Order: sequence, then structure tokens, then C-alpha cells
Amino acid sequence: MIRVLIADDEALMRAGIRLILENAEDIEVVAEAGDGREAAAACRTQDIDVALLDIHMPTRDGIAAAEDISRLSPRTCVVMLTAFGEEASVTRALRAGASGFLLEDIGPAKLIHAVQLAA
Repeated sequence: MIRVLIADDEALMRAGIRLILENAEDIEVVAEAGDGREAAAACRTQDIDVALLDIHMPTRDGIAAAEDISRLSPRTCVVMLTAFGEEASVTRALRAGASGFLLEDIGPAKLIHAVQLAA
């Protein structure tokens, strides 16, 4: 079973991603976070295979959270989510330890496949 964290400051976005991922037989959403600080804390206290992080979140953004997660939980694969694929953000995210980068308009089947590949 692939254990996933969803981190996004929008509850509706988290709920939508959860709904999509829970349709896959091999994926379990085990944690959610509303900001980067909560995401890093969840990865520190739980066994998470894939962390899906929104880049733009309050308190601590997804890129800072990716750095924390890469340091605190190196086996967790970080995949960034964003509405815009700005080149500077992609570069910063990859340098922070992210393994992948997805646009939020990705289809359900491709999201599931991306999580499976990341794991």
C-alpha cells in the first residue's frame, strides 16, 4: 500500500485529491496538511511514501516543506503540485528535494499514475 500525504491550504482541493487517490486500490491517504509546517510534522511522525505538496501555502510554503521533509524523512518522495508551472518554482522545488512536479489540472488517472511512479 502506498501511503500518501496531501498538503494544500485549500480544503476543497485536498478533498478532491483524496477522492481521486482513494479510487486506487494500492493508495491510502494517511495524512492531510493545510500548510508546509503541518506537512513536515506529519512526515516526521508518520510513515509516508509520497508527499503531495502545493507550492503556495501559508506559514511555510511547499518548497520549504520539501526541504524539511527531504532532511527529516529522506525516504518520503516529494511531488509538488501547482496551478502554474513557473520555471523558477520548478527549479527551486527540485533543488529542495522534490522528485516531481505536477500541474493541478492533471487528470485523475494521471495523478494516480504519478503517485504510483513516485512511490
